Formats: sequence, C-alpha cells, structure tokens
Amino acid sequence: MWNDLFLVPFFAGLALAVLLPLLGCFLRLRDEWLAALAYAHVAAAGALLALVAAVAPAVGGVAAAAAAGAGKRLLARRFSGGAHLALFLIGGWALAVLLAANQPLAERLGHALFDGQLYFAGTGELWLAVVGCAAGLVLLWRLSQPLLLAHVYPDLFRARGLPAWPVETGFDLAAALGLALATMTLGVMGAFALVFVPPWLAFRRARDWRGGLLLALAIGVVAYVAAFALALALDQPFGPVLALLLVLVGLVIA
Repeated sequence: MWNDLFLVPFFAGLALAVLLPLLGCFLRLRDEWLAALAYAHVAAAGALLALVAAVAPAVGGVAAAAAAGAGKRLLARRFSGGAHLALFLIGGWALAVLLAANQPLAERLGHALFDGQLYFAGTGELWLAVVGCAAGLVLLWRLSQPLLLAHVYPDLFRARGLPAWPVETGFDLAAALGLALATMTLGVMGAFALVFVPPWLAFRRARDWRGGLLLALAIGVVAYVAAFALALALDQPFGPVLALLLVLVGLVIA
C-alpha cells in the first residue's frame, strides 16, 4: 500500500471521493442525477477519441464533458424529461464502445475506463484530481447559496431581475468537469457510484442540508478507502469492487 505504485492512485482517487459525493448532493437536489452518468460516458468517448487523434486522453475527456455541460441548458429547452441527458449517455457509450472495438490504441484505455482500473493512475492524474477537487469545492461553496435559493424559490431570480443562467451553467460545467476527471481516474461506473449512492443515502437519513453533505462525504470516503484496500488485497479491478461495496452499504443503510 505504501509503495508509490499504489500510493499515487490512492490519493488521486481519494481527492475525487471527497468531491463526488458533495457534487452528487447538488445533482440530487436538482433531480439531475442522470447527468452524472451522461457526463461520465461523454468523457469516456472524448478520451478515446483524443487518444485515436494522438491527443492526451485527459484533454479529450475534459473537453467533451465541458461541451456537454455547456450545451445542457440549451438542449433542456428543446427536450423535456431529461431526454437530452439520455441522448448524451447513449451516444457517449456507443461512440466509446465502437472506438474501443475498432482501434487497437483505444482498446486498453476503453477497458480501463469502463472497468475502473484506478491503479493505472499516475502523477499527472494525481495533480489533475487534486487541482480539480480544490477548484470544484471552491466553486460549490460559491454556488451553494444561489443553487439552494433557486431550488427553494424558483422565481427569486426573475423577481429580482437577475439572470439565473450564470449560476446554472456554472454548476453544469463544474459537474461535467468533475465527472470527467473522475471517469479518467475511477472509471465510468466507479465515478457514478460515488456521485449517486452516498447522496441517495444522505437524503434518506440526514436531518438537514449540512448534515446531509457531511453524511454523504463520510459514506463516500469510507467506502472508497475500504474498496481500495479490498480490491488491492484480492487483486481485483477497483471500479466493480467500489460499486458492489456501495450497493451493499446502500442496502444496509436504506
């Protein structure tokens, strides 16, 4: 565990295990948890496309997710019921699978992205995760009050003559970038498990908003550490171990 080979991936994933449950609380508050899965698949497709084009996969994944986050609000006006998020998810998955199946360069990365092979993370991914986590936490702190007000009092911004799109678009970009970084490190389903299960449990058990944030954070971090140790001890892919552990925790707590 204390060998650099495993220590670097551990801290890279730990930074994301702090950010994702908090991000998931705001996604669940806005009833947009499906966006997390959509962003993860779009990021995976962007990473594979960048690899085929001889560009760093992290650049492609982040750029694709950022484009999806920026365009989400525009598409929401034309598609009701979150249909645009489902289209993002299906399109990202289809493109990623086709690239992995037809491009030898993309096959290994495709397996890592969908299987959740955290152990491939290196120093570059560590710094991206740490910087992304810090930036995401600061952005959530700045946007938390406007997001809560927009949820509790939907007409507040219109009544005050203030535009709501900077807050909503800023959060969409933060969510997309956070999920892109998590997908590059934890894999598609590993990232989604951390952004979905801890907030889901917190919304069922916590008494207030701040307590819910703390509970989601605690569940996410403890589950991540336990899954990392278990996957390392059993020599198993990290993503499925994390997802299965969170499912078991969900069944017990819920």
